[in-house]
Amino acid sequence: MADLRAGLVGLGQMGRHHARVLGSLPGVELVGVVEPDPPTDRAADQLPIVATVDELLEEGVDLAVVSVPTALHEPVAVQLAEAGVHALIEKPVAPDVAAARRIADAFTTAGLLACVGHIERYNPALQEMRRRLKNGELGEIYQIATRRQGPFPARIADVGVVLDLATHDVDLTAWVADRPYVDLAARTAHRSGRQFEDLVAAVGTLSGGIVVNHLVNWLSPLKERVTVVTGERGTLVADTIAADLTFYANGLAPVSWDTLASFRGVVQGDVTRYAIPKREPLLVELEAFRDAVLGHGSRVVSITDATDTVEVAEALLRAAASAETQTIG
Repeated sequence: MADLRAGLVGLGQMGRHHARVLGSLPGVELVGVVEPDPPTDRAADQLPIVATVDELLEEGVDLAVVSVPTALHEPVAVQLAEAGVHALIEKPVAPDVAAARRIADAFTTAGLLACVGHIERYNPALQEMRRRLKNGELGEIYQIATRRQGPFPARIADVGVVLDLATHDVDLTAWVADRPYVDLAARTAHRSGRQFEDLVAAVGTLSGGIVVNHLVNWLSPLKERVTVVTGERGTLVADTIAADLTFYANGLAPVSWDTLASFRGVVQGDVTRYAIPKREPLLVELEAFRDAVLGHGSRVVSITDATDTVEVAEALLRAAASAETQTIG
């Protein structure tokens, strides 16, 4: 069988990674990269760069990755749908729910696959965390807390930290728990002189009463990507930078120290860092996209899920603007 002919729209920081992986992905041939102002470095010189989506479509592509600024997702995605091209759209799928639904409608009408690049779902630490939660290894889940902070990325110009970064945490939290959001309260701040927020702190609940909280910013010299799930049997901690998953068990041994013995909560037991395979998340994501286009499996992130994530992000921004808890759904 001939390779699928692949295109890429956008050669920014994330687009370069897509180009690297698509260029070596079995069963796929990268035939065109849309970049109207291409860089002049050696890596870019080796790519089949074209100036417009129209020129890309002339190459006869079967699938494409959309990695342009969020505000351009809708026009690019709709043009691909109208041309009969399956698409993976970088997250967030759109700047608002209405645009996300228009994108979904375009691909549904055309009978094509559209999915979204919520790459954290392909991180091995979070995949293993979700598997263990689904197996009931933590018992009842009480709380999910995420921390996603680091320096400001100059590549981001059209959205704030909520749509760019917090959507990672919103999506992965609902996904690992397999529960939708019920409500959210939030506070944001503008500290770097941009029109968009660069800090958000949020607290809310998922269905079933699971408490969630998210701390996200572009203001810290410390880069951190951590998800902490606490349940009746202990705590799972996923570090998605290192792709490590650690389990902190509730203590079972008797405590003789009076101060601790009088504490009516739990005490720390064994600590286990799991040995898990660590494949590159982007490679796994693009393999899943390729396979879905071929009709093999459904490991992609649907536009429906991605639209739900944008809906939660919009609620988060409303909560911050109004200083009132927002109900979701």
